[in-house]
Amino acid sequence: MTVGHIVLIGLMGSGKTTVGRKLASVIGRRFVDTDEEVERRTGRTVREIFETDGEQAFRLIEHRALADTMATPEPLVVAAAGGAVLREDNRSLLGGPHRVVWLKAEPELLIERVGRRRGHRPLLDDDPDLKLRQLWSERDPIYRSLADDTIDVSDKTVDGLCSEIAELLA
Repeated sequence: MTVGHIVLIGLMGSGKTTVGRKLASVIGRRFVDTDEEVERRTGRTVREIFETDGEQAFRLIEHRALADTMATPEPLVVAAAGGAVLREDNRSLLGGPHRVVWLKAEPELLIERVGRRRGHRPLLDDDPDLKLRQLWSERDPIYRSLADDTIDVSDKTVDGLCSEIAELLA
């Protein structure tokens, strides 16, 4: 079976960008991070878009970036923004020939990881620990339903995760 894009999904802090960038290098594909694509298109950070235009406007820009990325004929490694799965039209983009890999992390690990880089994550402004647990509860079933493969990122290195994903694709 020919695999289209390899799409990494998961909550913020699960390692989608770091693992995706490395995986793309290892398997010889171009890497696209949809948050970075939104920022490139708008010339603003995700935080700035949230603050000036609101979450709904951000989700629309995010949808367009994801739709354009998924329509690219060149097989890519894609890090889908953590909240992209909230929209049904985004979820439908992930099907077909694409391989969806959920980088699953428990809330405690996510809290530890994003605590180091909280400033650019607008959804975590108020009580980040509680908010991350809420996001985890809300999105866990969605990620589970979309994933072709689930990889627990706990206690694994970036290289180890890339090897594990590459083995799934072989």
